[in-house]
Amino acid sequence: MNKLQQLISETKRPFLVSGPCSVESEEQIFTIIRDLKKTGKVNLLRAGIWKPRTRPDSFEGLGEMALPWYVQASKEAGIKCSTEIANAKHVELALKHGVDVLWIGARTTVNPFTVQEIADALAGTNVPIMIKNPINPDLSLWLGAFERLEKAGVSDLVAIHRGFSVYTHPKYRNVPSWEIPIGLKEKMPEIPLLCDPSHITGNRKLLLEVSQKAMDLNFNGLMIETHHNPDKAWSDAEQQITAFQLEELLASLHLRSSIIPTDKLNEMEHMREKIANLDERIFEMLSARMRISEEVGVYKSKNNITILQEQHWNAVIENNLKKSESLGLTPKFIRSMIDAIHQESIRHQIRVMNPDQLGSNDK
Repeated sequence: MNKLQQLISETKRPFLVSGPCSVESEEQIFTIIRDLKKTGKVNLLRAGIWKPRTRPDSFEGLGEMALPWYVQASKEAGIKCSTEIANAKHVELALKHGVDVLWIGARTTVNPFTVQEIADALAGTNVPIMIKNPINPDLSLWLGAFERLEKAGVSDLVAIHRGFSVYTHPKYRNVPSWEIPIGLKEKMPEIPLLCDPSHITGNRKLLLEVSQKAMDLNFNGLMIETHHNPDKAWSDAEQQITAFQLEELLASLHLRSSIIPTDKLNEMEHMREKIANLDERIFEMLSARMRISEEVGVYKSKNNITILQEQHWNAVIENNLKKSESLGLTPKFIRSMIDAIHQESIRHQIRVMNPDQLGSNDK
């Protein structure tokens, strides 16, 4: 097993990556790392040297001049350090100054050309690489970044889930879309998975909530931004916390085991069997529903009626959403289920109404 992967596997959850969003000065980075050292909880340091900012007048990091301070503070604390790289030049400079671990950020993961450039620059090295999910919710892009690094001979790889960009969201800076990191675990079970609640929330008040959910989903660890004076941070001030607040957060986490005790297995299997039986009935009912949808399609075809009937569809949505509270289901879940069923129903109706115009993926 690779060094970082092994360290994560041998560390009691959560494996913790922490440090400031950005290195702002020599005094700042030494102060923060000394505070983190005192907690005894941090397994790997993080700090931004180059910051890919949305607007050009934002603080974009101090660049190479900050690397010696960061590496020296890391060595003084006896904790390995990591930083974000976004191109081959960053790779060269970070390795030259002795950064232990590199990570590829979300804005970089989204671009296969840039990921390939970084992979080529890393060929022949054994430096551990952490890869954040791309800014858009695309599992294939995330997987592709790992595959490009692996083809370059880089094998000590770790995933970081930091959420996905949306135009606006009432709660999150980047929506978590937990199904995507779960999908990554399914495709690449050997890759350790960390959660970055700082970038998911953009709000220190929500850090515990998201950290707890990550632990309950059996993530290996957390990446949390810390600062000695968060409100005065030069970047992402709202999501950073002090080392003391970090200790409080960790103490508040409920850490549960992924292993079911032997004396509880029979009880768990009994409940799983009941769920499996219900799932089977659900799919049998959906299959029966689609057969009726095909009958509806035949009727519409014979009578030259369009598939989509907006007034009826809107009534279906409204009536089902009204039931959410009594059913104990969220409106979001009910709407997603209705939409999925409706799309499958449309596919079945098209199949009987326009059989000669279907592609192989529509059948």
